[in-house]
Amino acid sequence: MRYQLAPIAAALLLSACGSENVSAPSAPTPESSKGPAVAASNSGASNPVARQPLYGDLHVHTAYSFDAFAMGTLAGPDDAYHFAKGGVLNHPGGFPMQLDRPMDFYAVTDHAFFMGALKAMTNSETPLYEHELAPAVRAMGDEESRGGIFQTLIDFVRSDRRMELVDDQVFSDAWQDIIEAANRHNDPGRFTTFIGYEYTASGPEFENLHRNVIFDGNKAPLLPFSRLDSNNPEDLWRWMDQQRQAGLESLAIPHNSNGSNGWMFSQLDFAGNPLDASYAELRMRNEPLVENSQIKGTSDTHPALSPNDEWADFEIMKVRIASNLLSQPDGSYVRQALMRGLEFQEAKGFNPFKFGVTGSSDTHNGSYAGDDDNFWSKTGILDDEPKERGSVPLDGEPPRYLDTYRSTWSAGSLAAAWAEENTRESIYAAFRRKETFSTSGSRIAVRFFAGYDLPEPGAADWVGAAYAAGVPMGGDLLTRGTDAPSFLAWARQDPESAPLARLQVIKASVRDGKAQERVFDIACPGGAAVNPQSHRCPESTASVDLTSCTLLGDGAAVLQARWSDPDYQPGETAMYYVRALENPSCRWSTWDALRTGATPNPALPLTIQERAWSSPIWLSAAAP
Repeated sequence: MRYQLAPIAAALLLSACGSENVSAPSAPTPESSKGPAVAASNSGASNPVARQPLYGDLHVHTAYSFDAFAMGTLAGPDDAYHFAKGGVLNHPGGFPMQLDRPMDFYAVTDHAFFMGALKAMTNSETPLYEHELAPAVRAMGDEESRGGIFQTLIDFVRSDRRMELVDDQVFSDAWQDIIEAANRHNDPGRFTTFIGYEYTASGPEFENLHRNVIFDGNKAPLLPFSRLDSNNPEDLWRWMDQQRQAGLESLAIPHNSNGSNGWMFSQLDFAGNPLDASYAELRMRNEPLVENSQIKGTSDTHPALSPNDEWADFEIMKVRIASNLLSQPDGSYVRQALMRGLEFQEAKGFNPFKFGVTGSSDTHNGSYAGDDDNFWSKTGILDDEPKERGSVPLDGEPPRYLDTYRSTWSAGSLAAAWAEENTRESIYAAFRRKETFSTSGSRIAVRFFAGYDLPEPGAADWVGAAYAAGVPMGGDLLTRGTDAPSFLAWARQDPESAPLARLQVIKASVRDGKAQERVFDIACPGGAAVNPQSHRCPESTASVDLTSCTLLGDGAAVLQARWSDPDYQPGETAMYYVRALENPSCRWSTWDALRTGATPNPALPLTIQERAWSSPIWLSAAAP
């Protein structure tokens, strides 16, 4: 249970089912086409009232990822799925990992480029066993040797010799194992797996353009499309269109836009041309969701971009991925992209940034990252000890902390979807219609509707009435003359986490051609009223006893409201989403210090306010 130093329970048994795989990959064409139609927004939605919040992780690496293997990870896809269902998984650092609560869904998403290559260097039956790097890979033992080979590999994969690490049979065998493991562990009604992988593109100076590609069924191409095929994400989307024409449906989820140095949501395409309608169609058809929170920080917004949002400074990572170079906020955060999408819609009639949101972990040891009170971090033996991630002083006096970007990392995040059933079909349909939300780790549940005749939350059959009279998160609502829409928001506390502190609506609208944002508190604990001038709840007195991480003060188990926008202007182009905040609790770095008897690192936040973000609802005068 969260917030307790509980012993790890016994492992659960594995379950298995059959697997199937087909092929149809082909090289992407350079020209952008409209491509095949994707599933309609309400496909698979036979009974919306029956939808339940399901939680999972769509971003997990195993030994088939070259960097994970270099960090000491030996766990394979079967081990990862066993863990997600509640089983024990051994960390590369030598300790057991186990979830308090199993996941509802999970996807192993190993890097496509050099998939299985390092693992194959330890197998004498593969040609890669004889590669010049193989002896160093086989000799990896302690942290220093692994850190050295990791940097050597990074340099090698960026060199002209990188194709030496590609063996078709190794690549195919690893991908086939990933497919078969996902199909073996998929258990409709109880546990859902998705076939997936990571497309790991980047700019010339570590500008992150990574995406996870998630397939909807039990079939996948013979080989995934990687940065070795093209470093241009637009080519990935065209390849996905071609797979869709061959019957293989998928979607891509970009992540760590915070480390993209402005590239992820650039207003130019990869070739440097202004975005146009064909680009927007191509991207939104293939990339309906964005991962806005994970281990390597939160990408919702940044204080420099949202100066009037008191909660914008949350788990901010300032550097690019695999680098110590700073990442500029402009063009790197999701809220700003959503706002710029409104500007495109208003001025040019298309929106290239109309994303729903999801979260995940990006762990590289086969597991979820662990909650704040039981944090396993990300990179195997490189950060398995608190002192390696900067939360506990190094040996010696006076206390000195390791200066590392790992101290800015988070305890993972969760993907969440409103689905009728715990099945691939139902959850994937939720992804497509963007009825998804993300959390920073706790299992908060949020609902969000917009319409003109919405019920009061808590009324008889209010959920069914809200679906009938309005649209849920991820949907589009047309303006209706001078009528102002209303919004229905609801959030439920994770029973194993802190109570809720406030429920908010984030709004952006276009005024004089420029998108503006506002933050409104709409529900407060204890029935307290929102101040009509500041639009804020009364200041909370909730706190944390930092000697034990005991939660202090009151909060709410449920917050809900039917809300009307006091800033609404008839006919405006706008978007709204919900953010639910918990009371403060101890951050993972404080838990690290508490366990070792050390003083928490004064340079790090002592507490964290876990939170959830809904996908937006878009409001416009014209049909999408």
